[in-house]
Amino acid sequence: MVIGAAVVLFIASFLDYFDYGSTSVDAPNSWDSLGNAIGVYMVGVIGAALIVLSRSQPQPRKVVGLDLAQFGVAATVFTAWSLFWTIIDLGQIDAGAGLILGLISSLALAAGAVASPLLPALKAPLAGAPKPQAVQPPYGGQPGQPGQGYGYPGAQQQPYGGQPQGQAPAYGGQPQPGQPDPQQAQAPAQQAAPAGDFTPFWFAVPVARPLYDEDGSPSPIAELAPGTWYLAVEQRGPGLIAQTQDGRRGVLQDTTGIQRG
Repeated sequence: MVIGAAVVLFIASFLDYFDYGSTSVDAPNSWDSLGNAIGVYMVGVIGAALIVLSRSQPQPRKVVGLDLAQFGVAATVFTAWSLFWTIIDLGQIDAGAGLILGLISSLALAAGAVASPLLPALKAPLAGAPKPQAVQPPYGGQPGQPGQGYGYPGAQQQPYGGQPQGQAPAYGGQPQPGQPDPQQAQAPAQQAAPAGDFTPFWFAVPVARPLYDEDGSPSPIAELAPGTWYLAVEQRGPGLIAQTQDGRRGVLQDTTGIQRG
């Protein structure tokens, strides 16, 4: 609607601005006065272009705190307002086809521009949001498989910070000769590993856990859900730097009971 109205408005700028009836005097168009052509008609066309440009981008660009679509809406309303009062104030002169058609197209253009952010059916962007790129496990694992959640490593799970299965002695038993003391081997998950020794790994959380911004902001930026695999890329004190399926990174402060892939 906005694009079509802008095209009609541009065409109207080349038609007769006034109508002198049957006289032999050539009627001017808006381009005979640059104040009308550029200052009125083209303002509406440029406003439509700003709206289309803003809607064609996944994330709207902002200028002095306002996105391009807001500037475009203001421009289309200005054009419709100017042409409306021009027709009313013509006096004894009749409006030409360019002025009449320009007013109709500018009203349709302004209506479409104003209604776009208000009606749900018109809010959809012209260009879809970019698809997140698949994250490859740096230690040679395979990315997520269908039905297994993001980053499913396809390996046997074991608790983060615990011993591999089959090596821990029975509860209350004594360690066998040559085996480490389980109380020393099962270090808490919160113990920070040296930065140079950390190896990224896939993990899953037992319950929903908040993911906080790396800058220490108290507000969560995402929530890790059970049944989905995430990639731990770095140790951060007692927590982990985790990466979500859409590429966002944050701090998982609570690593209790997480399952490694």
